[in-house]
Amino acid sequence: MGSDFYQLSILPYSGIIIKICRAYTNSQEDFEDYYQEVCLQIWRSKDNFNQQSKWSTWIYRISLNVCLTHLKKSKSGITDISSDALPEEVIDDSKAFINDDINQLYNAIKHLSEIDRALILLYLEEKTYAEIAEITGTNTNSIGVRINRVKERLHRHLNQQGVTNE
Repeated sequence: MGSDFYQLSILPYSGIIIKICRAYTNSQEDFEDYYQEVCLQIWRSKDNFNQQSKWSTWIYRISLNVCLTHLKKSKSGITDISSDALPEEVIDDSKAFINDDINQLYNAIKHLSEIDRALILLYLEEKTYAEIAEITGTNTNSIGVRINRVKERLHRHLNQQGVTNE
């Protein structure tokens, strides 16, 4: 992967990749492996980008697909990720949030199913229902209902953890 491609096409969207990878991993080592694999897949599939959607939508789709694929592989005991050092700016951005409320929210999100995690992450990124449907490959009409259900589950989980709405 050329450094120009990384600097111009991936680094400006690293926040998207970081949030998704963080939501699907439990350790810094796993996070770094997932991040690196997402970047590699973006580079490998860049020629398949047909410009019918935004580049950021493409990044979301690839990030989610890579994370979900690796979760399936890790559940079945298959590992094929090799790790090289990540750029320092990615490692610095990948640490937990400074705000404890946001940390608790992201920890609660990790308790959701894989697809519900994707939906709420996209919702928190203020994606439209149509964009969420496009990224996740689901029906636009059901997105609103599912997101409301996910928000209710998150609210219940946070209340059980003693987190209040203030």
